Formats: sequence, structure tokens, C-alpha cells
Amino acid sequence: MTREEKSLVIEDLTAQLTNNSIIYLADISGLNALSTTNLRRACYKANVQLAVVKNTLLAKAMEASDKDFGDLPTVLKGNTSIMLSETGNAPAKVIKEFRKKTQTPLLKGAFIGEAIYVGDDYLETLVNIKSKEEVIGEIIGLLQSPAKNVISALKSSGGKLAGILKTLSEKEE
Repeated sequence: MTREEKSLVIEDLTAQLTNNSIIYLADISGLNALSTTNLRRACYKANVQLAVVKNTLLAKAMEASDKDFGDLPTVLKGNTSIMLSETGNAPAKVIKEFRKKTQTPLLKGAFIGEAIYVGDDYLETLVNIKSKEEVIGEIIGLLQSPAKNVISALKSSGGKLAGILKTLSEKEE
């Protein structure tokens, strides 16, 4: 690979890192061709981009990016694949589901929003991260709950109040 080709790859990786707030690094070196193809299909179905990258080029792209990746460049050893997604837990779910069949892929690290996770120990934590849509749905549900309680209380007590007023008005007559 010439210097010009390397600089183009670094520019492309830098753009991907800048444009994505959810970045996973994984080691898929233990997979054979069929398993790799199956992993790529699973990623495609989950709307996750998967690409094998050279560590040195990715490290340079991380340096060139305006994001702070903290300790994430320290995991760039051996075989590294980058997984990009719109949903915070999608790559973790793909990895966890795929591990039911094999021991790989291994999670090297993840960058989600501004949070950095280094090591395979965080896989379960990352699987349980809620997507933006799930959080918005929960907030809307929580906001609607008190209003629904007030409305139902008014409806039920409104009937009682009307009954009491009717009884009082009948007594006065």
C-alpha cells in the first residue's frame, strides 16, 4: 500500500469516526470464512457496519479525529474489526448472539457517545444499554402516567361530586 493509499484510508476512517457516535472494536480472528460471512450477514440485518482495519491506520485516524478516545487506542493489537451503528447496543447484541455458536468475536472496546469501554468484560453492560427510541418511549410513558391518573380521578370523583350536589339541591327544595 502506497503512502497516498494509506492517507486516503486514514481520511476515510477519520470521517467514519467523526460521523459515528457508536463505535465498537472487536477481534474476529478466530472465525473461518463461513463464520465470518455469517457474522457479516448478522451485522447487516442489525444495521451494523463491519470492516476489518489495520491497527496503525485506525490509530492515526483516532488521533486525527476531534473525539477523545481515551484508552481505546491501547486495544489496537492483533486483529481488529470496527463495528459502526446508529443504535448503542446493536453491535453488542450481534456479538453476544454470535457467541452462542462460537467463542468469537471478542469485544476489545467501544466508544458510545462520550463513554469509553475497554475490554470484553463490558459486553453484558453494552447489551443492556437502551437505544434512544427506548429511552424516549419510557420518558413519554412516565410523563403520561400522572396525567392519566389525574384524569381518571377527576372522572370518578366528578361523578361522586355531581351526585353530592344533586342530593344537596334536592334537600333544599
